[in-house]
Amino acid sequence: MVTTINSSNIKDQILELKEQRNAILLVHNYQIGEIQDIADYVGDSLGLAYQAKSTDADTIVFCGVHFMAETAKIINPNKTVILPDKDAGCSLEQSCDGHQLESFLKENEEKNYYVVAYINCSAHVKSLSDCICTSGNAVKIVESAPEDRPILFVPDQNLGSWVMEQTGRKMDLWQGSCYVHVEYTRESILKIREQYPDAELVSHPECTYAVRMLSDEVCSTEKMIGYAKQSDAKNIIIATENGMLHRLRKEVPEKNFIPAPTQNCACSECRYMKMNTLEKLRDCLQSMSPEVILSEDIRIRAERPIQKMLELSS
Repeated sequence: MVTTINSSNIKDQILELKEQRNAILLVHNYQIGEIQDIADYVGDSLGLAYQAKSTDADTIVFCGVHFMAETAKIINPNKTVILPDKDAGCSLEQSCDGHQLESFLKENEEKNYYVVAYINCSAHVKSLSDCICTSGNAVKIVESAPEDRPILFVPDQNLGSWVMEQTGRKMDLWQGSCYVHVEYTRESILKIREQYPDAELVSHPECTYAVRMLSDEVCSTEKMIGYAKQSDAKNIIIATENGMLHRLRKEVPEKNFIPAPTQNCACSECRYMKMNTLEKLRDCLQSMSPEVILSEDIRIRAERPIQKMLELSS
């Protein structure tokens, strides 16, 4: 016998539990549409960081990946931070191990690196950094870095490369990448542009240089909303994780958003972002777990570069 899951009933349970727990539901743009639709706030990493910092809720429920929930805990040590699936990781976070970065910095101590860390990294990596950035503010953060120190940008080499193009500032780049965004290729993009010759292409800076060069605009997910609203194009090809299409179609319904194909499939999906489900969200509110727990030493050291980012971005 097949059991049918009533999503409306689960959503009602989530909203009731959220009220009981005095919880705020923060949801990343790449989450499934059903979770986005019941969020208190949907946004990119920068917007979510601001919301986490300003909330007066007792509990923060973070629907995204683990490093995002960690970031909320770092700046809210006295609040309970939970997430639907503790195993929702990130290939970028995994590409830069904190111990590995610590060893690298010790081996290159004489260089006196100014470390700019993309927010897609662990609390340990954040604690070793001078300033955090997101794709939305990376250019501003790098432009504000001291001129007399070399910059080490971790962990995304594609975002770092794009920032160098925008700022003219040379940086040493950690060799990490988002497994989702590097699946877009020059060939797959040229193919979809042939299908839609009148369409504009908007890509995320985590994409490779070859894809960025074919794009009409390269920007963070949040800035994609503004670009789509202002563009004269009816058809817009989006080269980022397909969860973003739900929000774009909801907020800019007059445009036709086309998922850019990767080399292997018709659209791009992050297996980590999609680990969160309505059922897991309800269950974590019921049990108040999995909960994000950090050592106070790491948390304090990681908080400084996050606060610096927020101050520079305000």
